[in-house]
Amino acid sequence: MLFDKTNFLLVLAGIAIMALGYLLMMGGGAANPSEYPEDTLYGARRTIIAPILVLIGLIVEGYAIMRKPAVPEIEEEA
Repeated sequence: MLFDKTNFLLVLAGIAIMALGYLLMMGGGAANPSEYPEDTLYGARRTIIAPILVLIGLIVEGYAIMRKPAVPEIEEEA
């Protein structure tokens, strides 16, 4: 196979990290549409932490795709 178990686990980990980043970007709607909750919309969670998690997830995905699977060594019989 092209990928081994570790590659697939890294792909799943990358997807999970990206999903967490996107979930952190969601939410925060105001109950009153005339209010503008600036601290909620431009907080550190949405503007710093979430995009960094998405980028880390993309890096993990790239590594999972480019990683060469371990080739088992064949012992020579003498």
